[in-house]
Amino acid sequence: MPVLPELKSLLFLTSIFLLNFMSRIIFGPLMPTIETDFGIDHVYAGSFFLIISLGYFISLIGSGFISCRISHRNTIIISAIGVGGVLMGISLSNNLWQICLSLLFLGLAAGLYLPSGIATLTELVSHEHWGKAIAVHELAPNISFVITPLVAEILLRYLPWKGVLMVIGGISILAGILFALTGRGGRFYGEAPNLLLLKDLFTMPVFWIMVILFSLGISGSLGIYTMLPLFLVVEHGMDRSWANTLIALSRISGIIMSLLSGFINDRFGPKRTLIGVFLITGCFSILLGIISGRWVPFFVFLQPLFAVCFFPPGFAALSSLTPPSSRNVAVSLTVPAAFVIGGGAVPAWIGLSGDLLSFSFGIFSVGIMILSGVLFAYHIKLGRLK
Repeated sequence: MPVLPELKSLLFLTSIFLLNFMSRIIFGPLMPTIETDFGIDHVYAGSFFLIISLGYFISLIGSGFISCRISHRNTIIISAIGVGGVLMGISLSNNLWQICLSLLFLGLAAGLYLPSGIATLTELVSHEHWGKAIAVHELAPNISFVITPLVAEILLRYLPWKGVLMVIGGISILAGILFALTGRGGRFYGEAPNLLLLKDLFTMPVFWIMVILFSLGISGSLGIYTMLPLFLVVEHGMDRSWANTLIALSRISGIIMSLLSGFINDRFGPKRTLIGVFLITGCFSILLGIISGRWVPFFVFLQPLFAVCFFPPGFAALSSLTPPSSRNVAVSLTVPAAFVIGGGAVPAWIGLSGDLLSFSFGIFSVGIMILSGVLFAYHIKLGRLK
């Protein structure tokens, strides 16, 4: 494992990443309260995540233009303080237009972190520990899935939902300031994106296939997750506190399963692993949209169990399908593009379904969509470009 100074720096960056991710999903457990407060419909609530994902997509693509001028270190600082500042700004907003505009800036601020965070991490940690260091860093999203509903519910006992955002925003600003004062690494500059390489990548059919696969993978985890509180509270009559607690507990297994999926991928290969992930996740998502009564909590636990297993085989397939010259760019573009669909459009669709028909139909239809990933995964030819 990394030595103590490296480990401290790694945990510091992982904490900033956790706050970064939490800032983007905190609106899920807060959404029943926000809907009541503003009297908005479900599709408007779902569009919150679409707006955040659009800002995230733009920022992640353009982050190189920032880091090439102010260094990775300063980019991380700006991202952490910016995320906190926007959350505090939302807590002071009095109308929906201000909130929606702030959500776009939240995505813009959050998207700056990841490229600079990874670059700083690989500078601080010796090469032989890169795999373990990145694995620790990538635990932040799964841990965030678990603790965000719990943090929201605990704070909601004492504060309004705007107060919850104020607290998380303040912690993010503090983390940015502490990194500026004591954080190590990142004192070098990034590279601006190669526009010619981007053009070549966008003309590759395999790139768009991987965007579809990653969109379906993110739909099964983040897309459904963000709308589960509304689904459980509005459609199944659960108490908000119990719904958020149930969702948090259901995500604990993801921390272990995401690590286990790496071993499964090495044993069976990315293609067969992806087929299995889409088949099982799609079926469980469909059943979550169909069942009712005492079976609901059971499938709330089952649905994300294999959804989190997508990413190790997904990245392995992406690495095999793209040439070395464009591999890093392919990764940096595939994920944010898929995030717009899986983490933005899918929650908006579930919200729209909740208004027009039912949340159950929305989740059912997303399950059908995820199940179609079996066909896309079956037809990819690893190691061969077309």
